[in-house]
Amino acid sequence: MKLFVTGIDTEVGKTVCSAVLTRYFKADYWKPVQSGDLLFSDTMKVSKWTEKNVFCHPETYCLQLAASPHHSASEEGIRIDIEEFSVPDTSNHLIIEGAGGLLVPLNDRDCMIDLVKKLDVPVALVVRNYLGCINHSLLSVMALGEKQIRLEYLILNGDFPTETQNIILKHIPVGTKIIRIPEIKDLTKESIDHTVTLIKTEYNEFK
Repeated sequence: MKLFVTGIDTEVGKTVCSAVLTRYFKADYWKPVQSGDLLFSDTMKVSKWTEKNVFCHPETYCLQLAASPHHSASEEGIRIDIEEFSVPDTSNHLIIEGAGGLLVPLNDRDCMIDLVKKLDVPVALVVRNYLGCINHSLLSVMALGEKQIRLEYLILNGDFPTETQNIILKHIPVGTKIIRIPEIKDLTKESIDHTVTLIKTEYNEFK
């Protein structure tokens, strides 16, 4: 099983959800592009929040500036080449975490969604409740459909008003599995483990 974790926007909890999925599936983890926060990267966070024996594959690009990858790369005088990416060779499950949302640019031509298409893996879309999340969710679902990328999981991260949740769920493809991850206030290995236990208890089909 290989799964690409993306979000409807920045700061919606992709890394936390990736850590939960990595623990649940006992998977490897890979962050293709890290843009900024190199002293405590997403790979470092997932490693900290999961078991130490979780294997994290090295990033293809590590960029200094905390900005859109195409901007960060430009600041360093390089151009992200989508042909440089390939799915790591592993016999284990693999959780891949994107940067930002689906239309975050990697260069002047390719966006994150083009990387998903190239890697040819299904998507887990992380949704968080905020003003505008319905619009961002439906646009993300539409973009995946246009590229014929399978939406394997929709992850509702945190609390949602019933009206917001119902509208979003009404527009996802048939067969998409729903995961509800409760708000995690204190991010530790123990809180990630507790969340994984909740998911195992409540979602027998999540395998």
